[in-house]
Amino acid sequence: MQEIYMYQLERPIFFYLLFAIVGLMVVFLLVFIWKKHTQKKFAHSKALILLSPNRSFFKSWIKVIILSLAIASLTLALVNPKIGTKTETISRAGVDVVFALDVSKSMLAEDIAPNRLDKSKQLITQIINSLGGDRVGIIGYAGSAFPQVPITTDFSTTKLFLNSMDTDMVSSQGTAITEAIKMAETYYNDEDQVNKVLFIISDGEDHEGNISEIVNEAANLGIRIYTIGVGTKKGGSIPIKRNGILQYYKRDQNNQQVITRLNAEKLIEIATKGNGKYIDGSNTNEAVEQVTTILNGMNQKEFETKQFTDFKDRFQWFLGLAILLLVIELLLLERKTAWIKKLNLFNEDEV
Repeated sequence: MQEIYMYQLERPIFFYLLFAIVGLMVVFLLVFIWKKHTQKKFAHSKALILLSPNRSFFKSWIKVIILSLAIASLTLALVNPKIGTKTETISRAGVDVVFALDVSKSMLAEDIAPNRLDKSKQLITQIINSLGGDRVGIIGYAGSAFPQVPITTDFSTTKLFLNSMDTDMVSSQGTAITEAIKMAETYYNDEDQVNKVLFIISDGEDHEGNISEIVNEAANLGIRIYTIGVGTKKGGSIPIKRNGILQYYKRDQNNQQVITRLNAEKLIEIATKGNGKYIDGSNTNEAVEQVTTILNGMNQKEFETKQFTDFKDRFQWFLGLAILLLVIELLLLERKTAWIKKLNLFNEDEV
């Protein structure tokens, strides 16, 4: 175990409150100049010192500085810096698993509840929950492919980004599975990792490009491709919704309602050529169990990862300092005390 120091800022937006210090200084200077100008109308500065010998201009500056420091401390308390003082080096043994999720419009079909896309997310989430020391990554694809989550051991963040995926993430429609497989090849950054697994979750419709060539290329790189089919052979229409309210059903060029169906044969073909297996995703528990069995049967490579732990709030320090400074500011009168008279910083005693 190695100990280092890390920090997090919980609410950095409160740093804008520091502008209040600038405003305070500007107001103080304007008031100070105004008072000086006004006093000169009534008496000379030396006469004013004789009239109010115990008044300290130095303490006025001290008070505004203390108030500024109190505002700065209160700002830091609101930002709530968290300091992490521990790291743990953990040995893991696992497989590199990448999920390629189809986010084309056909995945909105509701022939499988709640719809194909949400069903796919449930499957991936349950698979991730069943993993141990494995690393995971996510790729989304429709008319083109995009990296959603790079290969990582952070399952919580992976699931967070998974849930944010939808069919509007790619403007061009289609099913560019070849691009997704090519992108997956760049995810496996450990040359010593023996088992590299790619799970393609899709309804198998409208796959574009020379899939056989790309699948063979991935297989030569040691990537095993498994496919998980979501949808039914009977199929269903594609609802287009806005804010959860049905607007219309997708239609083709002939204004006929589009019916999308599961193309299990295409997914079986991809899995077979990719040295993998086709898995029916209609039953979540059974699909997850099959995936778990597949991964547990693979040789798992041991690697080390570092995890930061024990991040603790530190706002109490700054809140306490702010309160202390405010108390001092309230108790500090604008009158000369014995030590101020001795300092005589502004030659106030020379009359």
